[in-house]
Amino acid sequence: MRVGLITRDPGHPLLAATTALLTGAGHVVDVLDPEAGPGAAAGARADVHLLKARTPAALALAGELERRGAPVLNSAAATRRCQDRTGMAELALRAGLPFAAGRTFRALAEVEGAAGLPWPMVVKSRASRKEDLVARLDSPAELAGLTGRWGREPVVVQEFAPNNGWDHKVWVIAGRVFSALRRSELAAPEGGSARASAGLPEAWSALALRVGEVFDLDVYGVDLIDTGDAGPLIVDVNAFPGVRGQAGAPEALAGLALARGRR
Repeated sequence: MRVGLITRDPGHPLLAATTALLTGAGHVVDVLDPEAGPGAAAGARADVHLLKARTPAALALAGELERRGAPVLNSAAATRRCQDRTGMAELALRAGLPFAAGRTFRALAEVEGAAGLPWPMVVKSRASRKEDLVARLDSPAELAGLTGRWGREPVVVQEFAPNNGWDHKVWVIAGRVFSALRRSELAAPEGGSARASAGLPEAWSALALRVGEVFDLDVYGVDLIDTGDAGPLIVDVNAFPGVRGQAGAPEALAGLALARGRR
């Protein structure tokens, strides 16, 4: 079987390990330049494609592959769905998921002076991407300090949910759940930045699987925080995250690619 990787970094640990498994079993792995755009779809020969990149050009390429009948994991539509934090929250809340609600502003500068701001609050870029804005703000002065760099950035404002300062990073590949704990970027870095998870409660794993159904994702990440008696709160959903250092993740991804390619 031939598997296509839409990525700028085929040496990423998850992709490299998955490639080794596939080629070791006699399959062929092609790397597609995500910035080549939809024109590159004409020369693609893979039975199934793994969409790791999320740029507009990569999504256009994935969309054209799908139009030509090639399966893409995750689909271009599902990947795009995870890039808009406003739409992400709306979809999750409509489905009854415990997702952090928020208000959307066309620019961070418009937040200053807005009525009913929830202090403390979390401000995030509306467009989820690398090096986007994610910050906890406790006062108007802290908000003003961000406007110099981020004043024109479309943002989502959320009420800060009290928690223990650790994010439960949950990754799902074809229904298999992996997890770890990471110190929240909104918390003080005391106690280290990462530690192995003792395992997720069954209800939390079920919640992560439900996210995949709602967002139509096969490979994805869910960031959860523990709010105590209120239970887990979803603060982000990511299409095709790195899933680094998780035993069994490359095997799950290789198996998913082969199963979908056969179908």
